[in-house]
Amino acid sequence: MLLVLDVGNTQTHFGTFDGEELTQHWRFATVRESTADELGAKLANLLGLRGLGFGDVQASIVSSTVPQLGAEWRVVGERYLGHQTLVVGPGIKTGMPIRYENPREIGADRLVNAVAAYERIGEACVVVDFGTAITFDPVSADGEYLGGIIAPGVEISMEALTERAAALPKIDLVEPRTLIGKTTVDAIRSGIVYGFAGQVDGIVRRLRDELGEETATIATGGLAQAIVPFTEEIDETDDLLTLTGLRLLHERNR
Repeated sequence: MLLVLDVGNTQTHFGTFDGEELTQHWRFATVRESTADELGAKLANLLGLRGLGFGDVQASIVSSTVPQLGAEWRVVGERYLGHQTLVVGPGIKTGMPIRYENPREIGADRLVNAVAAYERIGEACVVVDFGTAITFDPVSADGEYLGGIIAPGVEISMEALTERAAALPKIDLVEPRTLIGKTTVDAIRSGIVYGFAGQVDGIVRRLRDELGEETATIATGGLAQAIVPFTEEIDETDDLLTLTGLRLLHERNR
């Protein structure tokens, strides 16, 4: 069984593969100060809920946007899983040419998503990841990682709004009742949902102007389901895209 771990700034998403089949997956809040022992305990508990244990894991791979946690997960592999966990970063074989001035600056999850998207599409494509930031990662028809676009994410924008404007309340991110809000909560909700949907559509249109009108666009990330239904340019949503990309990278580095 292969264990794949996507460590984001807000959430950690991990799963297990039996061959090409994703058999289980979980999410938990990312705590940057977590030690290897704490992560090992959390992993053991979550595996145990599905009748699994450390002995079922033969290999593992992690991508982390929090550098110190990548190192801690490597220790988990050595201490509890009995093998060396592969960490996505410089030196890993991706099978994808990178057209970035400094490849070390690329977030591990962005590269993993690009690999998974191109493996599926086989043509020019764009991944839109709705995480702590909203990232746009285009891949050329020849399978080259071209670079990207990074914008503030939905949750941090909502937090900034309520922190800087004392009279504005925090809201739940659900579908707006109407475009024109009749309450302050409805007005904020409409601005967030339709505002981010419009931003995504506008950037994707510009990317398609460069890459071609037929460029496929895949959305992923924890908040994709809240925004994508109100967009016009996203072709599909795949919440498991990053986990699939981690499996592919593990295969290419065995």
